[in-house]
Amino acid sequence: MLAVKPLSAFNALDQLFSPNASTFILSPQDTLSLNCNASVVTVFRQGTCKIERTQEDILVAISPSPIILGLAGLLDARRESYQLTALTHCEAYQLEASQCRQLLDQHQLWREAFHWVSWIARVQEARDIQLIGKNSYSQIRATLQVMSGWDDALRARIGVMNHIQQRTHISRSVIAEVLAALRAGNYIEMNKGKLVSIHRLPLEY
Repeated sequence: MLAVKPLSAFNALDQLFSPNASTFILSPQDTLSLNCNASVVTVFRQGTCKIERTQEDILVAISPSPIILGLAGLLDARRESYQLTALTHCEAYQLEASQCRQLLDQHQLWREAFHWVSWIARVQEARDIQLIGKNSYSQIRATLQVMSGWDDALRARIGVMNHIQQRTHISRSVIAEVLAALRAGNYIEMNKGKLVSIHRLPLEY
């Protein structure tokens, strides 16, 4: 089970950061690049975005707001490049890392920042447990379980096959075969390529 998002830490950090930044809007399918050479903190206050790691062209997460990205880079300048794609209307802002460090020092909110970074690390750890060293079916099963936890509106936007392929890099032919078998066994229900519901997922294929 994923750790509960630390909303109290987010609220404290957002109240500190937001007066020092200008909000911008992303419409669905708009993209935002987080360059490895740019030390910025990005805060999404509203909306849902897709986070992809650029170098490996792999889907990291579908993330509903609120979300803060880049806090780990405040003390370690090394970072990967990411692309964010808005899936819904999104409201966000960015601050330079140096400004964030100054604000955290001034207002003694490093504990809240650490709480948020720890939650991000636990989310990434959970993803690694689901995917690393697992066979194709286990990865597909885990991804379907993640999708089942989304709200209906988000599931209606995301094609099952594309999402699994982007998240796992399993071949589309293998994904199609597994999905067809799960549908035939009445384990899952899909409509026009979108996940409607999961009745039960067998442990093995």
